[in-house]
Amino acid sequence: QTKQQRESTGSGFIIAGKRILTNAHCVADQCHITVRKHGDPNKYTARIVAVGHECDLALLTTDDPSFWEGTSPLELGGIPELQDPVAVVGYPTGGDNISVSVGVVSRVEPQQYSHGASSLLAIQIDAAINPGNSGGPAILDHKVVGVAFQSLEGAENIGFIIPVPIIEHFLDDVTRNGGAYVGFPALGINCQALENGQLRTYYGMAEGESGILISKIRPLTDASDKLMKHDVILTIDGQTVANDGTVPFRNRERISFDYVLSNKHAGDSLTLGILREGRRFDVSVTANPLKQLVPIQMYDMLPRYFIYAGLVFVPLTQPYLHEYGEDWYSQSPRRLCDRALFWEQKEEGQELVILSQVLQDQVNQGFEALCNLMVTECNGVKIKNLSHLAELLEKGKGTPFQKLILEDNRVIVLETARAESVHKNILERHRIERDVHVNG
Repeated sequence: QTKQQRESTGSGFIIAGKRILTNAHCVADQCHITVRKHGDPNKYTARIVAVGHECDLALLTTDDPSFWEGTSPLELGGIPELQDPVAVVGYPTGGDNISVSVGVVSRVEPQQYSHGASSLLAIQIDAAINPGNSGGPAILDHKVVGVAFQSLEGAENIGFIIPVPIIEHFLDDVTRNGGAYVGFPALGINCQALENGQLRTYYGMAEGESGILISKIRPLTDASDKLMKHDVILTIDGQTVANDGTVPFRNRERISFDYVLSNKHAGDSLTLGILREGRRFDVSVTANPLKQLVPIQMYDMLPRYFIYAGLVFVPLTQPYLHEYGEDWYSQSPRRLCDRALFWEQKEEGQELVILSQVLQDQVNQGFEALCNLMVTECNGVKIKNLSHLAELLEKGKGTPFQKLILEDNRVIVLETARAESVHKNILERHRIERDVHVNG
């Protein structure tokens, strides 16, 4: 179900090409956007050019030429050094005029981006990022060094800005893909640190050699064809990987080896130095954005569902579980939560389909106890995704019965003629215009 419309505000700034850069969370699920520039009381209708929810960035523009009069774009700088003072400019709640707050750079390292649930490079500053500040520029020496986007919950005067390398990656990605955002690539591997000397000796590492151990490889990735579990990664693109999984970064700093990946685009290759059973060799692995079995976010998409005889089927997503509240990890069905967090896609197009609710009718009486169970088969065929389930039930309309198998071998059987006769009436009774929306 779609939620009630609400209004929100954020900040942004003009960059080259008559574009406005802001946060993706400022325009997520939008139906109408207006922008106003400093010193101008007028509001101008804007539209989205591109949005990257993963990196929490969005590009807007307006087709009204009067908006751009008297404006000049801001230039992008580099990554500030520790202790550099940066000015965060924006329109935080509590007033209508522009606000400038100064903070000092205290840390530069990957952080969890709360909007896209991804881990990317971020800059920590000792200035609060309040609601409304989001999307505003952080400026040093008259150049943009970041975009304000989130604060540290439970702490005072700690905010985070998106650094220029992430901004440039987003802009390059949009340019490369004809205006569409594809995302940051990944190898699809999990690794274990090799800080214990016994581990290094067991896997044949020489004295002074360092690296990390591959503990898991995701299917449907190039890494699954070229790497093996318990391979040791010694280098990545020529950079030596330390036993704690870090590589050199700037002046005497270190950063997670994932940072090397964040500089790549979808389809780019990395050269890994591998140690396997005493053999040392290089292997080229192509990195691509990972496809989640259970999507982490579903912004800017209509809810997908399929209804048959009052049975409502939906794909399992993390936003579905978020409806159980802020403590969804504890309050949502345990098995669904575990699948959302730990299960992986094993074939292209695969998704988990669940019976989310039952619209009460005599034809489906007794099946309401089966809500939130995963559907595994339909009419003897293992289902692949929601579209596949809809196709199988459509084909089954020519048979006497429709049979569904759910997890734990629970069974739903419907008389086809009876189900068809009440289907439309159930939809009308619950004021539902369409019984299907399977495409995002």
